Amino acid sequence: MFGATTSRSCIGPLAGPQEGGCGRAADQLTPKSMSILPEIPAPDGMGRQHVAPAPRQVRRVVAALRDIGAGLTMWRLALSLGWLDIRLRYRGSALGPFWLTLSSAIMIGAMGLIYGRLFHMDLHGYLPYLALSMILWQVGVSGVLGEACTCFTDAERMIRAVRLPFFLQAMRMMVRTAIVFGHNIVVPLGVFLLLGVWHGAAMLMALPGVALWLVNGLASALLLGSICARFRDIPPIVGSVVQVAFYVTPVMWSASQLKGRDWWFELNPFYPLLEVVRGPLLGQVPALRIWVEAGLGSGLLCLAALYVFSRSRSQLAFWV
Repeated sequence: MFGATTSRSCIGPLAGPQEGGCGRAADQLTPKSMSILPEIPAPDGMGRQHVAPAPRQVRRVVAALRDIGAGLTMWRLALSLGWLDIRLRYRGSALGPFWLTLSSAIMIGAMGLIYGRLFHMDLHGYLPYLALSMILWQVGVSGVLGEACTCFTDAERMIRAVRLPFFLQAMRMMVRTAIVFGHNIVVPLGVFLLLGVWHGAAMLMALPGVALWLVNGLASALLLGSICARFRDIPPIVGSVVQVAFYVTPVMWSASQLKGRDWWFELNPFYPLLEVVRGPLLGQVPALRIWVEAGLGSGLLCLAALYVFSRSRSQLAFWV
């Protein structure tokens, strides 16, 4: 009884009428019966060409470029966040960022009187130079580098709570700096008007330099922000380097005072960046060599920022 049941259960579409159909099913295969069998994919290299994956560093760079592109599409959000940061920073203050403007005006006035006497400079020419140089250095160099070091660590809560492009934080930092710069540029413009120093349309030649500063600020945020998120001792080091660079860069003193010893400017990366903006605003046309040095320095900075950011991007959320 049990044997008969087992015999019927073995008979299937592949078994013939012979006894022991389960054991001789392979002898009854036909093209029609083989059509119901699943297809076995061919191994790599036989049925299709194998495509090697891209190197890891290439994938990292592509991911970093996509992050930058996604951040650029969120420029409205960057404007809103940067403006909100300024409002929160000066919440409850009567003058807000204009306190920086007032302190800068007092400092520039005092330094102009003292250093003008020490350097035997005419105040009519020295005071506009000093006012513009000090604001460009304080906000455009020292301020940007200081903010760049804490670009990602200051946005710790947002980075861990919301999945957003990291480049958005760099844009947010530059919006804050641009607002502060807009408040402080009033000081040199006021000095220009007070002393009757105005160079008209020639001052528009500073716009390419301002655009170069914007690119450098974003690159500095990606470079220093990534490094300082991992190594928290870097911001004090950057501050010390910037302080030393302030004294060896023509900010309080003029480049013409070196009297032929201008070889130092070839090694100072801050000098050409200052000149491409400061020169046109003072009615001077920067030499082609200055533009080449500023462009090469900016290109190297962008490449270094892209490399460091691509290597550290996947770990930033854990470092901040």
